[in-house]
Amino acid sequence: MSVLRVTGLRMWLPGTLRPVLDGVDLSVGEGETVALVGESGSGKSLTSRAVLGLLPEGAEVEGGVEVAGQDVLALTPARLRELRRRTVAMIFQDPRAGINPLRRVGDFLVEGRPGSRDRARELLDAVGLEQRVLRQYPHELSGGMLQRVMIAGALMGDPKLLLCDEPTTALDVTTQAEIVALLAALRERYGTGLLFVTHDLDLAAAIADRVYVMYAGRIAETGSAATLFSRPRHPYTAALLAATPRVLRSPRRLSTLPGQPPDLRTELLGCAFAARCPLVTAVCRTDPPELVAQVACHHNLTGAEHA
Repeated sequence: MSVLRVTGLRMWLPGTLRPVLDGVDLSVGEGETVALVGESGSGKSLTSRAVLGLLPEGAEVEGGVEVAGQDVLALTPARLRELRRRTVAMIFQDPRAGINPLRRVGDFLVEGRPGSRDRARELLDAVGLEQRVLRQYPHELSGGMLQRVMIAGALMGDPKLLLCDEPTTALDVTTQAEIVALLAALRERYGTGLLFVTHDLDLAAAIADRVYVMYAGRIAETGSAATLFSRPRHPYTAALLAATPRVLRSPRRLSTLPGQPPDLRTELLGCAFAARCPLVTAVCRTDPPELVAQVACHHNLTGAEHA
């Protein structure tokens, strides 16, 4: 059963000639972790924020965003606040930007909720922090500890869906691994669905059940993490994987993606990836490919390309 269903989501911003999100379809099931990956500027964070109803100023939106049966785009401001308190929560990239430095951690977690201090203690224990943290200020905690506090805060309302927007980017690799393991354990314990936004393919492979690859506001490819990363079918996915460093790989220069993503101030007739794609043909420049059989490409890769 889906806790999140996004269908045909399009978003226009002032000054752009084409949508920054262009027909996005994705879903997250109960207790499932789904990764949304792609380059910076591909639309990952805009998509996750749209799930919370956090739209940029002047944005025009069409399509559907449904969280636990509620149409997010049709909710009043009061209903949106209730949704964010009880049904869906977000963990942002920088934990220090989300906590008032003048308030104790306990105040941040409880926030005037009657009888919620016991729940705060329970969640601190679940994220591996001692109870004394409740009396401490944010500056007294390391980045990893503060991110654990943010996770505990996100779980205070028992959300059905947790949005994780690059939650480990600001952390060292050891702490990053601990946070990823913690999120996986909490998903098992509470049955929460996770949408994990990241540009790190290895991280997505480690935590996700399914993956959506995003490029220029569109879904380029989707599938199980195991299949997608071992046998990518979209040239963009294959290029991202080829550009990922590998410790065991023989020393050589990393592959890079030539060119840049398309400018939002210009019209786009065909495939968004056409100008950078090694498989481009005439049809790619005139007809945008539909997402068919989990890949949006006129010439999706087969076994021969992976040999």
